[in-house]
Amino acid sequence: MDLRFYNSMGRQIQAFVPLRAGKAGMYGCGPTVYNYAHIGNLRTYIFEDVLRRSLEYSGYEVTHVMNITDVGHLTDDADEGEDKMEKSARETGRSVWDIAAMYSEAFFHDTDRLNIRRPTIICKATDHIAEMIALVSRLEERGFTYEAGGNIYFSIDKFPAYGKLALLDNQELMAGARIEVDKGKRNPHDFVLWFTKSKFENQTMIWESPWGRGYPGWHLECSAMSMKYLGEQFDIHCGGIDHIPVHHTNEIAQSEAATGKSPWVGYWMHGEFLLMDRGKMSKSKGGFLTLDRLVEEGFKPLDYRYFCLGGHYRSQLKFSFDGLASAASARANLIERLSRLERGRPAEALGSAASDILRGFGDDISEDLNMPRALAGLWNLLKSQDIPDWEKLAVVTQMDRVLGLELLQSGDEEALDAGVTALIEERLAARKVKNFARADEIRDILKGQGILLEDSPDGTRWKRI
Repeated sequence: MDLRFYNSMGRQIQAFVPLRAGKAGMYGCGPTVYNYAHIGNLRTYIFEDVLRRSLEYSGYEVTHVMNITDVGHLTDDADEGEDKMEKSARETGRSVWDIAAMYSEAFFHDTDRLNIRRPTIICKATDHIAEMIALVSRLEERGFTYEAGGNIYFSIDKFPAYGKLALLDNQELMAGARIEVDKGKRNPHDFVLWFTKSKFENQTMIWESPWGRGYPGWHLECSAMSMKYLGEQFDIHCGGIDHIPVHHTNEIAQSEAATGKSPWVGYWMHGEFLLMDRGKMSKSKGGFLTLDRLVEEGFKPLDYRYFCLGGHYRSQLKFSFDGLASAASARANLIERLSRLERGRPAEALGSAASDILRGFGDDISEDLNMPRALAGLWNLLKSQDIPDWEKLAVVTQMDRVLGLELLQSGDEEALDAGVTALIEERLAARKVKNFARADEIRDILKGQGILLEDSPDGTRWKRI
């Protein structure tokens, strides 16, 4: 199945051609763990999960890497403002380490409930300081850095291709040069690679470095960790559309400057904003909605997943509780219709009508993850009078590998405990590396907890016993 994605680099839909046949390296910007994820954040992670599932559905072996920003990230992407981690610690009376651990756990609890598969590799910034220091040293050796006021900056003037992702031209960059932001910067678009205590004297999270005790700039971690696990060039980099002008632009500059290789990433894919009546959802504005709030209002987490699939990931999606209620009703209707289908699956192949719908589903996800059309295909399948029940169930099983709505899940609809989900993910990883002893051990552990795992060519499913 040939996949086509909209590449933000170049602003066009392109055929997906990975660096290595049959394999896809994918990096997604993870959370800054100073607060709960809001549902706008979670929309981005649902999009990334659908992307990964679509790649796997198409036969690719996916290595999905995601960072956890557990070291201070400023409230302004342009190196200004207050440290978010320190600010949260001060307001709550907890240590920055406790803040990071608490909100990391909360984040994965949310993604588990939304049936978002955990990344292949989850990497914390605080575990990769050495790699970040090595990357700054590499840039320093190649002449892309300068020191000012005790901090190490990246000089965009040394990198002529700066701004190519955001389509920033020289005129825009020169206009920005008239704005005084940081007196230490030679160009206001320059960015900090390493902060020292000369700028933030009371930082809790600081490390030794060749430039003094301090901590890394936010943009640095994604470059260092993605290249550690995916190589100096890889296939796909994801994130929210708000990352394009600064964060991803700076990632490209420092990565390509350090390696001398271009393009660093083959495909840049970005999710659009979730909108409220007052504009895009933002933690800085306060009053944001969390998944727990939706649950308190009587919705199931997968109702929100269905709601998000109803809009294309590149289109702004307006949230309302009425809209979510419609999504919840539609999902409940799907499950009710499926529950009335006669179980049992003859050995014959799918008929032409079912095959056409499944082929159309593949075409929809192949054309830049067109999930609204994919959902329409699902409804057409269930409404058809010409397709036997067993064929409908077989097609839905395949569709739900991408949709992730647990439409045929046995037992009640309560979300699995985060610890149980983590064990299931660990078992999948163990089976992938043929560690069958550990896989069997985990299956027995879960059976003792009332969760039965069933392996099939279509994947592993669970049910309560």
